[in-house]
Amino acid sequence: MKRINVGLIGFGTIGAGVAKALISRRALLREKTGVDIVLKRICDKDLKTKRQVKVPRSLMTRSAGKILYDPDINIVIELVGGLTPAKDFILEALRQGKHVVTANKALLSECGHEIFGLAQMLGLSVGFEASVGGGIPIIRSLNEGFVANRFDLIYGIINGTSNFILSKMAEEGIGFTDAIKIAKDAGYAERNPYLDISGGDSCHKLAILALLGFGATARPADIYTEGIVGLEPDDIRYAHDAGYAIKLLAIAKKMGRDLELRVHPTLIPRSHLLTNVGGVYNAIFVKGDLIGENLFYGQGAGALPTSSAVISDIVAIAKTISGKCRQCQVAIPVRKGAIKIRAMDEIRTRFYIRFSTVDKPGVLARISGVLAKYRISIASVIQKEKRGSSFVPIIMMTYEALEKDMAKALKEIDGLGIIKKKSVRIRIEG
Repeated sequence: MKRINVGLIGFGTIGAGVAKALISRRALLREKTGVDIVLKRICDKDLKTKRQVKVPRSLMTRSAGKILYDPDINIVIELVGGLTPAKDFILEALRQGKHVVTANKALLSECGHEIFGLAQMLGLSVGFEASVGGGIPIIRSLNEGFVANRFDLIYGIINGTSNFILSKMAEEGIGFTDAIKIAKDAGYAERNPYLDISGGDSCHKLAILALLGFGATARPADIYTEGIVGLEPDDIRYAHDAGYAIKLLAIAKKMGRDLELRVHPTLIPRSHLLTNVGGVYNAIFVKGDLIGENLFYGQGAGALPTSSAVISDIVAIAKTISGKCRQCQVAIPVRKGAIKIRAMDEIRTRFYIRFSTVDKPGVLARISGVLAKYRISIASVIQKEKRGSSFVPIIMMTYEALEKDMAKALKEIDGLGIIKKKSVRIRIEG
């Protein structure tokens, strides 16, 4: 039986989960795959903190070189996170002829073209199933299972922390600050959750999905990104009353020869399947010309789901190395041709708008006049009663309009004396 040696760099929560699974399920994996996968070395700068798994002291090292330059190690698992030194570890592992498995979406979104290019040149594999959607097999599905498809649309909820916060706000009617405290207390939000609530984490993952689905080599700077920090309970309630839910969506949409890439809070009809995705769960909606509409759902983060994805890549690569399955090699994305990413200003969508106005006659007419000036048509209007405040909320739903026209209209409206607070704008999909 072929033995495949694995080296793990990064022994945090996810790394410990991977180590535990590799050690405790070695016999199961051997039985299922016909390959003996052995965790030979673990590298981490912190060797003192207790983890959820006990490993022999002889496996541990602070030196990444003992993994990168060990000729007996076939696969390097990078779970350090961030850009540096993770990028150096991966590139050096490839130069040393080792296959790589990583969950590092930030690195792949910024430097994936370089990493995949080197791996392809050297005939090696880079497995990255765990980089998007935790245990959801979205990477392999897009890259292999759906390889014959041309995609029109890939979008979804791909950040569990933000989804948990929005779910709590919707279910309990609480504000953002209270919801994020609950998320931290439950262990679903980091002490500094900026990357999650700013939309940055979703942006990194969307860049990877865009590469797989559309061949787009977009970097985070190319993707319009807006987080959930400014959302208020009133907007969640008003959206619900109008038949919508608010979710942080990552959207990749083919529009003619262009590709829309954007991350932002979005109103979606309550009849849509994504509205039922609550808590820390993720869901990714895919529409292809052959497979039609598909929805992937599951836990998007955590040690166990992520470990499952990491090990699936290890097994696929191990089978290839051992000759057990010559078609099991984790494919490397290849750029399929240039595609233009449409500027956010040129995107057309429907909008939810909340105006906070003085309680005087003629207010609605003045707002409508400005919207008409910028070719924005109103689909519906609801005027809410005052609720102990000095202003009146007016809720509008619009037909499709250009993003740049809406931005200009709101800037002009917010400058009117009738507006008491900056207007709220949320885009609508579905």
